Amino acid sequence: MEATVPDERPSAEGPATFRDVFAQREFRAVLAAGALSWVGDYVAKAAVTLLVYQQTRSVTLSAAAFAVSFLPWLLGGPLLAALAERHPYRRVMVTCDVIRMALMLLIAIPNLPFQAVLVLVFAATLANPPSQAAKSALMPQILVGDRLVVGLSLNSSVGQAAQVIGYLLGAAVASINPSLALLINAVTFAVSALLVRFGVRDRVPVMTSAHRSHLVRETGQGFQIVFGTPVLRAIAVLVFSAMLFSVVPEGLAAGWADRRNDGLGAGPAQAVIMMAGPLGFILGGLLVSRLFGPSRRMALMRPLAVISPLALVPALFDPPPLVVALLAALCGFAVAGMLPMANGLFVQALPAEFRARAFGVMATGVQVIQGLAVLVTGFLAERFSIPLVVGVWSAAGVLLMVVAALRWPDKQAMDSAIAAASAANAGPRASNPAPSNTPAVRA
Repeated sequence: MEATVPDERPSAEGPATFRDVFAQREFRAVLAAGALSWVGDYVAKAAVTLLVYQQTRSVTLSAAAFAVSFLPWLLGGPLLAALAERHPYRRVMVTCDVIRMALMLLIAIPNLPFQAVLVLVFAATLANPPSQAAKSALMPQILVGDRLVVGLSLNSSVGQAAQVIGYLLGAAVASINPSLALLINAVTFAVSALLVRFGVRDRVPVMTSAHRSHLVRETGQGFQIVFGTPVLRAIAVLVFSAMLFSVVPEGLAAGWADRRNDGLGAGPAQAVIMMAGPLGFILGGLLVSRLFGPSRRMALMRPLAVISPLALVPALFDPPPLVVALLAALCGFAVAGMLPMANGLFVQALPAEFRARAFGVMATGVQVIQGLAVLVTGFLAERFSIPLVVGVWSAAGVLLMVVAALRWPDKQAMDSAIAAASAANAGPRASNPAPSNTPAVRA
């Protein structure tokens, strides 16, 4: 039995609409399952952080409980994501949901020592890389052409909305009963597993057991295809550059709000700044995808890439928190406007056999770069004023984005890369990819 590989070329039917995307039953199931998992994750983060703090009264250990969820990406994200290539994507997603559900039930046990809580949280988050890699690789099998771009935009916007809802719900429920919040998270994973199991049809794995090599070698091939292919490398540079500065207002919000809240109060000022970026991201993802067709979105990618750091440069003038929030929202809007198109191009220029592994490389890079940006700007903010740090950091981001925009591949190079990937996906390797030491497609 051969795997079904969709046509990766842009749809001849013209721009896709939200109705076109939601008409796909499998996409509705994946989107709903993802939204539930995300909300549950953020509810759990708020609950676990509070649970550890209540036991230890240690801010450091409470922060460690929050940060431990990022460790799997840093320690082995690409390697864990490569596992998803070896098995049917539906099975990977369902298995990961069931594992996380069971571990959340264990964490919810009353009076569990905080050391056990940290270990169980780490174990639960080990399922994130393979689950998200499988989801990323599954999306192009469900949606094609411009439907994929619109679907990715919806998925990103829903993820940001889930972050806002999850934190608000988690903080509210956890303040009453942290264990209840964790049980809510377990339920979201259970429902997510059911939605994927019965809403997504089964497909054969892209890489069969007969064509496996070694997990480390397969992981290395993911790095090779991303950074060894000019078009994919250009997209990766654009995405990574955007992450360097868009996360900074959120990461420095507490210090910024404490420094100047202009009557709002430090807590409300921090909340306004932290929520502004995700809210701007939601609006940007939805509006740009809805108002503009594929060619216009492609033309807007480079201007939006430059606007995103430029929006934060006025922080130099030390504006009040509400203005800071507006700048952060504008930055989030611009990033969301160009990111789905970049993701769509990345998928279309990527051979199907590398999708999960390439996603692992990209997702790990995003996590590392965001953490690095917050750490570096936080370190600088200890020595200089936050407005100065954010303004200069963002000005450097403008220069970086201008360079990335100038080095962006021309239309011929992009079309050639997409055509080469489409040819590879339509050939026998799409069904039975043989491992190799070098990427199969070069642009």
